[in-house]
Amino acid sequence: MQLKNLIHRDPAQQPVFNRLIKASTGFVLGGLGLLVLMQSCKSTNGEEPTNKTKAAPVVVSTEVVPLQKGMLSTSLQIPGELVAFQQVDLYAKENSFVRKLYVDVGSEVKTGQLLVTMEAPELSSLEAAAQSRLKSQEALYIASKSNYERLLETSKTPGTISQNDLDQALAKKNSDYAQWDAAKAQSREIANRRGYLEIRAPFNGVITARNVNPGAYVGPSGKGSEFPLFTLQEQKKLRLVIYVPEAYTGFLNQQDKVHFAVNAFPNEKFSAQVKRLAGALDSRLRSQRIEMDVTNANKRLLPGMIANVMIPLSTKDSSFILPKTAVVSSQERVFVIKVVNNKAEWVDVKKGRENDGKVEVFGALNAGDLIVKQGSEELRDGSAVNVKQ
Repeated sequence: MQLKNLIHRDPAQQPVFNRLIKASTGFVLGGLGLLVLMQSCKSTNGEEPTNKTKAAPVVVSTEVVPLQKGMLSTSLQIPGELVAFQQVDLYAKENSFVRKLYVDVGSEVKTGQLLVTMEAPELSSLEAAAQSRLKSQEALYIASKSNYERLLETSKTPGTISQNDLDQALAKKNSDYAQWDAAKAQSREIANRRGYLEIRAPFNGVITARNVNPGAYVGPSGKGSEFPLFTLQEQKKLRLVIYVPEAYTGFLNQQDKVHFAVNAFPNEKFSAQVKRLAGALDSRLRSQRIEMDVTNANKRLLPGMIANVMIPLSTKDSSFILPKTAVVSSQERVFVIKVVNNKAEWVDVKKGRENDGKVEVFGALNAGDLIVKQGSEELRDGSAVNVKQ
């Protein structure tokens, strides 16, 4: 009031009065704001707001499939090799010279057909000597036999021939007979050696290699010739040889039918039948050798061809089958997610064969278990699950 009167008395002080009024108003407003802020902090730090509620647990909705047993038909694709059903390298048994060749590469031969003749002059001398010895030993045996028979007949008269003379005559006869028998064996040996100068086909087949010419010096392998005279293969019937890994050996049986293709005829499919299983694993490959017979009457398929073989893997026992998406493969484990009382449960499994988007699983599972169809590590073990029907 005094300030107002002072201003009224002195109009020159009016601007000073206005500045004082503005400063006082700002001070009052600042104090009120500070008071409101302190009250707000006190309310926050003291008591909880009455309208705040706890967050509800997250429930994941997911699709499940019931676990069932079934038969999963699969096939294994594996490379194989076609080989001749029978194959032999023919060598000369005697050191000799080739006289004449009767076949060449590509010739079809029959069992017993003459392929080549050879000559060995020294065998003729050996044969003549063997015949001479044979006749000599025969004559000696005939003489000793006659002598023994005469002494035996004379000894029937008492006192004419001593028992010692008779025994010596018998021993001489037996010795000459043994020498004659040995001479006959030697003669047969020479005859057999002469038979080796003719080489004949041991079975029906095709000559696939020839390494000699007339006049060539030949003999046993490593002595007379480094390479065989001929290579003979049976091609109207082939063997398809494959090596099956250990994990698949239990699915193959004899008489199973397989299909294969070769690069020479990419648009054709050939069939074969399982005939021989090794019954043991190769120590290096850890796989089993399996052979199949292939009929090749037209000889279109050739030994040495590489085949792409499709082997059906059938089993007599059923197993649990699931979609491949249900199996989760992480760096640490392979598992499926089973739903029990609306909660997720991770179950470790092992995978078997796969085909057409499905897979065999083996683990602590039972028929009828509900398995999450689209498994993922994001669905944690023990989390709540809302099952989609």
